[in-house]
Parts: sequence; structure tokens; C-alpha cells
Amino acid sequence: MKHEEISQELHELAKQLGVNIRYEKGDFEGGYCTLKDEKVVLINKRLMPTRKAAVLAVALQEIGLNNIYIKPVLREFIEDEVAKALRAEK
Repeated sequence: MKHEEISQELHELAKQLGVNIRYEKGDFEGGYCTLKDEKVVLINKRLMPTRKAAVLAVALQEIGLNNIYIKPVLREFIEDEVAKALRAEK
């Protein structure tokens, strides 16, 4: 699956979860937050498409994906990106 397809699938998954995705400029990569009882994933619009997909994947995992069906290839992508993020924190 190409990164464009993965990004599209991640956007659809976010919609199912009631998450608003915003692309903004700034000195950050992005992540999940709650703003006035609204679930929001903020992503730096200057990131490369592959990095945008990775930030979205990690944010969706943080929201919680255990009780929802996700295509195996998409779940694998999310798990890989979460593992990379955890390694980078160390």
C-alpha cells in the first residue's frame, strides 16, 4: 500500500472516530489533543507526506483503536510507527 493510500485510510479512520484533523504551520510535528471537548489531531503542514502519515498513525493509536476493525496492512503501519516513536523517545 502506498503512503497516499495509507494517509487516505488513516483520514477515513479518523472520521469514524470523530476526530478532526488540522494542518497548521509551526515548530512542531503534531499529535493528539482535546480542544473544547473535540478530539483534534494537529499536524505540521510542512512535513513530508510520509511523516504526516506517521504522526497521524501515532495520534490515532493514542486515541484508542482496540475496539474498531482496521485493515491488517493499516494496523501494521500504525504499530510500526508507534514502535518507531517509542524508540525515538529513548
